[in-house]
Amino acid sequence: MTSERTTQAAILAEVRQHAALLLSEIDTQPRSLHVQAGDVAVDIEWPEPERNGTRPVRTEAALPAPNGRRPVLAAPAVGVFYRCPEPGADPFVQEGDVVLAGQQVAIIESMKVMLPVEAERAGRIAEVLKGDGEPVEYGEPLFALAEGE
Repeated sequence: MTSERTTQAAILAEVRQHAALLLSEIDTQPRSLHVQAGDVAVDIEWPEPERNGTRPVRTEAALPAPNGRRPVLAAPAVGVFYRCPEPGADPFVQEGDVVLAGQQVAIIESMKVMLPVEAERAGRIAEVLKGDGEPVEYGEPLFALAEGE
C-alpha cells in the first residue's frame, strides 16, 4: 500500500509539473485545464473575467506601470504569491537585486500547482509590490523595476 501511495504521489508530482509547463507556454489565460496521467488527474478552472466579456490576453512579465513611471514584473496567473522557494528560505530576489531575463523571481501557487514567476527582461528590483502569501490576480504587478534599467 505504501509503494502504491508513493507511486501515486510521483505521478501527481509529474502531472503538476506538466500542468505548470502547459500554463507557462500559452499566450492567453485558459478557461480550464485538465491534465491526466493514468488514474491521476488535475482539473483547474478560472472564472470568466467581467471586463467587456473578453478574456485577458497573457501579458509579458515586464510591463509599463499603470502610472507610466516604471516597468513592473506581473503575475502570470491567479493564485498565491510566494517570494521564497520554501518557508524559512531567503527570497528569490530583494529590493536592489539585479535580475536577468528568464531568472526566477517568485512562485505563484495556483490550485496546488507551483508556477515559477520569471523575469521577462533584465532590470533592478526597485520595489516589492506584494507580500509573501498574498493572493494575486493575473497580470497584477508584483515587482517594480528601476527606470532605465
